[in-house]
Amino acid sequence: MCDTLVAVGNATADGTVILAKNSDREPNEAHVLVHIPRARHEAGATVKCTYIEIPQVPETYEVLLSKPFWLWGCEMGANECGVTIGNEAVFTKEPYDKRPGLIGMDFIRLALERADTARQALDVIVELLTTYGQGGNCGFHHKTYYHNSFIIADPNEAWVLETAGKFWAAERVRDVRTISNGLTIGSEWDLASPGLVEHAIEKGWCKSRDEFHFARCYSDFIYTRLDGCHARQSRSTALLEAQKGHITVETMMAALRDHGPRAIADPAWNPGQGWLMDTLCVHASFGPTRPSQSTGAMVAHLAPDLPTYWLTGTSGTCTGIFKPVYLGGAGLPELGPEPTGIYDSQSLWWTHERLHRAVIRDYPTRLPLYRDDRDSLEAAFLSEAAEMYARYRGVEKGERAAPLAAFTTSCFERAAQATARWIEAVSSVPVQHRPPMLFSLAWNGFNKQAGFPQEQHHP
Repeated sequence: MCDTLVAVGNATADGTVILAKNSDREPNEAHVLVHIPRARHEAGATVKCTYIEIPQVPETYEVLLSKPFWLWGCEMGANECGVTIGNEAVFTKEPYDKRPGLIGMDFIRLALERADTARQALDVIVELLTTYGQGGNCGFHHKTYYHNSFIIADPNEAWVLETAGKFWAAERVRDVRTISNGLTIGSEWDLASPGLVEHAIEKGWCKSRDEFHFARCYSDFIYTRLDGCHARQSRSTALLEAQKGHITVETMMAALRDHGPRAIADPAWNPGQGWLMDTLCVHASFGPTRPSQSTGAMVAHLAPDLPTYWLTGTSGTCTGIFKPVYLGGAGLPELGPEPTGIYDSQSLWWTHERLHRAVIRDYPTRLPLYRDDRDSLEAAFLSEAAEMYARYRGVEKGERAAPLAAFTTSCFERAAQATARWIEAVSSVPVQHRPPMLFSLAWNGFNKQAGFPQEQHHP
């Protein structure tokens, strides 16, 4: 389960488009950051996606991906043209194709590699959907099948694309827009697949075009309510609506870390409370209604000529720190070995898990131990990124790649050093407020499954 948010120019403080996403996956489903340069491909070449091969295009754009380690595609990403995409699982009345095919994460990467505008990316996804459909397992340890919705943005505009099997509808974003894990487009849209309304009438989901409502007709009733998407989408929309005209990167970061009004009102709140995935920043728990958690996050500031991509590359958005990344040859620093579903102390994702998993053992006591320090460091990154934008906007990509890469490397290094301090500080404080028993039991199981080391207590 995931949440994607976007604000276009008339809703942001600086007139830019800003897209944000939390990727919610299984607790040990490590996320990896990947940078792939622009490439040319021979005539007749094919590309192997997660499950199937399809024809390759002559040239693919440089892309930045944040993805579950085992998938070819990504949960969110961007390309050198500023096209940025996040997807959501949606549950519909259309049957799920369980045969290996293209999955939602494949659609994102293929669109990023092939499209130079948001509208073209939408067209790429629709063409692939029409040609190949969507199908195949999308789960890590637990097989999961679903359809997909997307927010697709570039520095000029943004679109919502929602699918149900091979049927789809799309809506151009007017100011702010959010999606979670349910269809949201109603009786009006800007683009749609042929036969969208007629199919619903044939199935008996509505009687006429006047009664037709895409989300109401095509949504699966049970799954759409059990995944908490309505609460999350209502909350994310309210957060953006309240700041409309003043939305910044910081606004989006705060939204991705949000646990809802209960957490704000109660200083003793902890992520073990509740049964549903009904908060934007979510932590997995016991049972089928909270199987996933926020395993990676991105805020894309699509400023003209020089977009900045703020990525955690780590789980537990409320416990992590966003670092700036640039395309145009700058790319990523050395991040250690690519993570898997088994603990590896040398990887970025699993290193942060030592902090995240220590914090959620006593959230009210332990997060405040380093939160202010984290926020100050992140504020420094944001201030320095603003200086980099002022200095290098308009400079040729080849000339600015090296200094931008050096800045990104510096931020990741400072974040790593800070994380080591925070792990030490958090682990040295005994647990005072234990989370609910079922939450603790669930995490004991997740830790055992990944070979995660027990927390070392200090005298």
